[in-house]
Amino acid sequence: MAGVQTAVALRDEGYTAPVTLIGAEPHQPYDRPPLSKAVLLGTAEHSAFGIDFEALDVRLRLGLSVTGLRPADREVDTPDGPVPYDVLVVATGAEPVTLPGAAGVPGTHLLRTLDDAARLRPVLAQRHDVVVVGAGWIGAEFATAARAAGCTVTVVEAAGRPLAGALPAEVTAPMADWYARGGATLLTGARVDRVEPGAVVLADGRRLPAGAVVVGIGARPATGWLTGSGIALGPDGSVTADARLRTSAPGVYAVGDCASYPSARYGARLLVHHWDNALQGPRTVAAGITGAGGPGAPEPYDPVPYFWSEQFGRFVQYAGHHADADTLLWRGDPSDEEWTVLWLRDGALVALLAVGRPRDLTQGRKLVASGRAVDPERAADPAVPLKSAVR
Repeated sequence: MAGVQTAVALRDEGYTAPVTLIGAEPHQPYDRPPLSKAVLLGTAEHSAFGIDFEALDVRLRLGLSVTGLRPADREVDTPDGPVPYDVLVVATGAEPVTLPGAAGVPGTHLLRTLDDAARLRPVLAQRHDVVVVGAGWIGAEFATAARAAGCTVTVVEAAGRPLAGALPAEVTAPMADWYARGGATLLTGARVDRVEPGAVVLADGRRLPAGAVVVGIGARPATGWLTGSGIALGPDGSVTADARLRTSAPGVYAVGDCASYPSARYGARLLVHHWDNALQGPRTVAAGITGAGGPGAPEPYDPVPYFWSEQFGRFVQYAGHHADADTLLWRGDPSDEEWTVLWLRDGALVALLAVGRPRDLTQGRKLVASGRAVDPERAADPAVPLKSAVR
């Protein structure tokens, strides 16, 4: 998404120089969210972008890995030889974290690429017993798809609750119940000792039958190829881009899952591994390259982060960044099918999680962007439109 949208944005801004899009996968550029949904379940063959790259005058070099970067020479290295650039945009995304000792074990899968989804499709079609390692967003989405396909599903989570690294315990508590209601077994506080052909063995000795094992324990920026380039990376491996998504090397930008950026809105450096970030960031990159918008630098990149997830019959949306919030408000009953959680800081809405309440998300996202204070009592009343809770 980030690489494709950068190419599109450059042409939209009137950039006329040659544009080359290099990708390690052999497939036409595609969208990732459908991989855990329609593509996985076989209701769609692919999720290729409906873009005519030839008409856009963008050269595609597919099935080509980039192995290194030499900023002083303005070249990237590939197995086919060096590729020169005037301006380089790093949009290499993120790669899944693997489970130690599980790589190469028959029946063990990741879900990140189109090829991953293709390998998992027959697993679901054959209704195997499936063990999912990790109760994060991707684990929940895959468990949902596997249950829809008729598989027996057990989700193993090392933490004491699902989404432990993403949301507070009081928010994830009602979400843990979704697994049982969806027909899946959720085991929390359960560590994997090893994966064997046909089974997952837990640290406490329990042995779970597994016709297939799907590992979803997180992702990290795909930046290993930048080792030795001099490009500044953060402790999490992300490229430390500035507020206009420029890296520490002249003429090199970074966008999407591989890059962190400073947010003035939240007073923190953010690394956002979500689709919307890969959609919005390229506009800032293209404006910086083309000088769009007139004299001076483009506006700093500081959107309200946003993502969504579909799991166990629920549409879940999140906007903002709640790490420094001082107040949490429930908007509705979490035992119901639809509810929202609001996070405030100094009286202003800074983030919200909406379950089955898309209007809350739409209005709340605008309130987060505005920075305006809200009346807590009115904001917590699900019958009051969020936009009407502004002080």
